[in-house]
Amino acid sequence: MKTRQMLKPIVIAAAMAITAPLYAAPDDSVPEQPDKAFEKLDTDRDGFISRDEAAKRYRFVRALSEADDNRDGKLDREEFVKAQSIYDRMRAGTFVSDRVITAKVKAALVKNRDVSALAVKVDTHDGIVLLSGFVNNEQQALRAHEIAASIAGVKSVKSNLVVKS
Repeated sequence: MKTRQMLKPIVIAAAMAITAPLYAAPDDSVPEQPDKAFEKLDTDRDGFISRDEAAKRYRFVRALSEADDNRDGKLDREEFVKAQSIYDRMRAGTFVSDRVITAKVKAALVKNRDVSALAVKVDTHDGIVLLSGFVNNEQQALRAHEIAASIAGVKSVKSNLVVKS
């Protein structure tokens, strides 16, 4: 019973630390001005952004597909503004999703008695979970990996957990 009472403040503090970044915008979230971004992507200077040009920006082809109103496979300046908005929303959604996945993995580790949640650091990027820290034995490392892999939205788990000697 005392163990549960002692863990309660730790769990609350961990939950607050994990969810706090959800309320803060990422530092790199200031979007470029559409004209400058358009000019930067329009490398052949034809006044349109082709699929090949859009592919130079990570995941921008998906935004191009959604914003291409006339379905000609390229974006004019008006369609580009729409694509830029779609792209920014996708980036923000990924940021929030990664934070939610991290929180869920940490919560699952806290619930599990086989692994010390305080010893395992969890980071998530694009659904890929990275576990790091020190554990007492190989079974704890495997269990932490299993727990992380079981969380919805996790694409893969990379473990950099080190077994103490």
